[in-house]
Amino acid sequence: MPENTGRAPRRSAGRGSYAVGDARRQKILDTAVDHFGQWGFHASSLARIAHDCGITQGGLLHHFRSKEDLLLSVLAQSEQHDVERLFSDEPASYAAYLDTLVALIEENTRRPGIVRMFNVLVGESGNVGHPAHQYFKERYARVLRHTVDLLDAAVRRGELRPDLDSLAVAQEHLAVMDGLQIQWALDPSSMDMPSRVDAYLRRRYAEIAAPRG
Repeated sequence: MPENTGRAPRRSAGRGSYAVGDARRQKILDTAVDHFGQWGFHASSLARIAHDCGITQGGLLHHFRSKEDLLLSVLAQSEQHDVERLFSDEPASYAAYLDTLVALIEENTRRPGIVRMFNVLVGESGNVGHPAHQYFKERYARVLRHTVDLLDAAVRRGELRPDLDSLAVAQEHLAVMDGLQIQWALDPSSMDMPSRVDAYLRRRYAEIAAPRG
């Protein structure tokens, strides 16, 4: 039997150091969400983010190569969270997909910092020189393409009207949801956002559903 030296095995220590590094990286990401949401990308500084994390700027740069790298990592984590929690399975119908969208809005009411950051960065990224410009351009194209595919599939199986303009409906859904989230972020007490989104989507679904009988 190996001698008990009273110290944890080297391998366990390695796992512990990785866990500490992962926790520190996550704290940086969470802090960056608050800073980007409050000051936007350009007015946020790595020095302030590092200070609020209790580390040096050099320590922050050990995890993220630059402010641009940190920004894109924050956005990627947010999108991955949504995909894993809500969009990992294909819905059985377009009506089921609308339920998923309402669940996403419900989730966002518990993440006001993410909503605030998203609104600020989308506005900033209209400038083609913004580091998130391409990300948001591709993200909107990806979301629209996915929604159009679901609408077209619902038309083919007879759930929705055969004359449906899928792209127009997808663009409208996205615009209304983003617009309501902007209003909610400015004044969360102004509305019950999930209920408002749900009411709009149900009303619109009734308009585009295929006639029964």
